Amino acid sequence: MKWVWLAIVAVIAVAAFAMVGDVSELGERLTDFSWLAFVAALGLALGNYVLRFFRWQLYLRHQGVQVPAGSSALVFGAGLSLSITPAKLGELVKSYLLRELHDIPATKTAPIVIAERVTDLIALLVIAIIGVAAYGVETTLVVGAGIVIGVGLVLLAWPAPTRWIIDTVTKPRFSQRFRTPLHELYTNLASLCRPKLLVVATAIAVPAWSLECIGFAEIVKAFPGAHVDLGMAMVIYAATSIAGALSFLPGGLGVTEGAMTLLLVNSAQHVDRATAIDATLLTRLATLWFAVALGLICLYVARARIARRKRAAAGPIEPAPLY
Repeated sequence: MKWVWLAIVAVIAVAAFAMVGDVSELGERLTDFSWLAFVAALGLALGNYVLRFFRWQLYLRHQGVQVPAGSSALVFGAGLSLSITPAKLGELVKSYLLRELHDIPATKTAPIVIAERVTDLIALLVIAIIGVAAYGVETTLVVGAGIVIGVGLVLLAWPAPTRWIIDTVTKPRFSQRFRTPLHELYTNLASLCRPKLLVVATAIAVPAWSLECIGFAEIVKAFPGAHVDLGMAMVIYAATSIAGALSFLPGGLGVTEGAMTLLLVNSAQHVDRATAIDATLLTRLATLWFAVALGLICLYVARARIARRKRAAAGPIEPAPLY
């Protein structure tokens, strides 16, 4: 795991150095910034997590997984700590936590994490398409993302080519032991992406991500004189989030920030480059890094519970005999 965190730190460092010239003006830009907008963005981001928790519960019920709501919320929150990983796949830690806390097989819950990412991308794509229809910006990016997501959905709905891919990838001797788990993972994932459940889960994800789009718009408008239409803010936030996810960089770092800054300068009103960077950094602080902070707290509590559970299972230590 050490090399993963080193890579994350390296990406953050590169992004920071790339924008250091404008960050030096941060204090000046924030002199008249309305911090109430930042607080509102935090609240809207929290609303995003609450709605996505309801989707998590929906998936758990579909998989026949029953855990106390409080424990489920703790596990879901802990997953946010690894939002910084490529495509958020680090949230698979939720499967580990459910196994350690409630003895639930990871093969039963790991597909849920992937299904969450699928419906997140579809929801963001829906938001971006609405923005493209209204403003005609970032058409190429949205169409390209739509094709990639569409291919993924076809593979989920069409077992023959997908199972052939799994068999081909696992032909080498060193990878043969992964064949059966991958087929099981695909079967569970396909069941989570059937039309009815996919529509319901996406219907939850669209308003969830729209809340963060609104928070982004409020942060931009909190700079004196700056303005961005809500529809434009939604397409910028959605399109850049998709770009970051498909880049498979940790948290989309660098890609999301760069694209968001560029689109703000080109599409918002009275927003220069320095203001755009400041708005972007504050938005990421209120969304990505806020999620990571909450997740780390939940992860700490979850690990403490696991430790207590293991101690209880081990039973009391009998004193050594005196003779």
